[in-house]
Amino acid sequence: MSRIRFTRRLPAAVAVAGLALAVSACGGESSTSSAGTAPAAADQLKPNADLSQQTLQITVWDGYTPEELPAKVKEKLKVKDMKVALHDTNEIAMTKLTAPGDSGIDVAFVSGQYAQALNEQGLLEPIHPELIPNLANLYPEATQLSYDKGNKYSVPYTWGTTGICYRSDLVKTPPTSWNDLLKPPAWADKKVTMMTTERWLALPALKALGYSVNTDKDEEIAKAKELLLAQKPHLLGYDDVTFGDKLVSGESMMAEAWDGWCPTTDAKGNIKFAVPKEGSDLWVDTMVIMKSSKNKEAAHALINYILSPEIHSWAAENINYKVPNKAAMEQVKIAKGSLLGIKPAELLNGESIVDLGEASVKYTRLSTEVTAQS
Repeated sequence: MSRIRFTRRLPAAVAVAGLALAVSACGGESSTSSAGTAPAAADQLKPNADLSQQTLQITVWDGYTPEELPAKVKEKLKVKDMKVALHDTNEIAMTKLTAPGDSGIDVAFVSGQYAQALNEQGLLEPIHPELIPNLANLYPEATQLSYDKGNKYSVPYTWGTTGICYRSDLVKTPPTSWNDLLKPPAWADKKVTMMTTERWLALPALKALGYSVNTDKDEEIAKAKELLLAQKPHLLGYDDVTFGDKLVSGESMMAEAWDGWCPTTDAKGNIKFAVPKEGSDLWVDTMVIMKSSKNKEAAHALINYILSPEIHSWAAENINYKVPNKAAMEQVKIAKGSLLGIKPAELLNGESIVDLGEASVKYTRLSTEVTAQS
């Protein structure tokens, strides 16, 4: 099982600038915005459309779909052509998708809260279930995602949670609480890393304090900031990308981590993952169809094809993220120690991160202030 490194979320160095662009591009508003923007109505689509007259262009993270996907889609669906554009981060994708004019993108891969923001701006075509029969392959839990219950405008591609990745042979006691990261014991001083992607930087502190990961209350965000600033002198550093390498080398003992990036299948078997007792999140990466697409039937056919077990299972086998596709997961050989075995019901215990509209800037500010202060 290979572990392809890609920047699915935002790396530390560009976190603030990227999200500022996204908020600006999205108008910084929710579905109740004063501008009156609302989700788009569904177009009339043709179930038996001639796909040979349609082309496809998608935007996706590098390494997130098989390299041979365009060739397979052209052969299977008989579309005229398929092109793949790459984005490093959700924020870059949002800048592309919300720019004036037609982006030329038919299908975009973005995380759940970004799909929510696009929909609230009227930029997405509602999903036509009759054109995606392979929706039946999804786990029932995949229809219960708080940012889009019933998969009305997005289809989940991967999902997972955030927790503590740690060296079981180096820690004196296994971590069970977010406070084990936020207030590390003396033996772990300067041996802990945290992520700086805005909502995930705040997550451990918010959960440790008993708050929602979606809070927009100034006093709660301020208390989380205090906790993160008190933690800072005891950190090895902030790391959104190479924290697994630091654990493998022994440079760190504990790291805030997305489950798929915690190298629990390392040959030595001494790296473990724990979801703290205070709870965590449920993150989801989705596929959405742009309202501006001129190839909506082909776009639906593409999503249906990706949901076929032999295609969707590729993601679990190659990028080590769980897919919300029961038929696909049944084809995956799960290695000893792999986090691919986490059950959907367990994932649903996590709190879905949703778009906060104008309040998103509060997390941009928190991240800037916490990571910038010495």
